[in-house]
Amino acid sequence: MLPKMAEKLGDEGLIKELCNGFNLLMDEEKGVITFESLKCKSSLLGLQDLRHDELMSMLEEGDCDGDGALNQMEFCVLMFRLSPELMMESKALLHHSLQQELESNFDFFQAK
Repeated sequence: MLPKMAEKLGDEGLIKELCNGFNLLMDEEKGVITFESLKCKSSLLGLQDLRHDELMSMLEEGDCDGDGALNQMEFCVLMFRLSPELMMESKALLHHSLQQELESNFDFFQAK
C-alpha cells in the first residue's frame, strides 16, 4: 500500500501521511506508539485481526533504541522497511544520484 501512496502523494505527501499515521497510533500522553496504544487503535488502520504477539513483534522490530515503544522516526523507518518496493526504488534513486555526482566530479577533474 505504501508504494501506491508514494506514487500518488510524492515524497513530501508520503512523509506527511506517515506522520499522520504515527499521530493516529501514538499514546497522546507519552508521545510514542506503545503496545497499549497500538492495540487500542489498530482497528483504525484495519489491523484489528492482529494477535497480541503480532502487534508486539511490530513494536520490537521497529524499536531501535530499546525503550519498548516507537517514536516518530522509528515508525517511519519501520514503514519503509516493511515496503520492499519503496526500498528498491530508493536504492535506485540513490544509485542514480551517486552516478551523476561521480560523473560530474570526473568531468570537473578532466577539465583541469
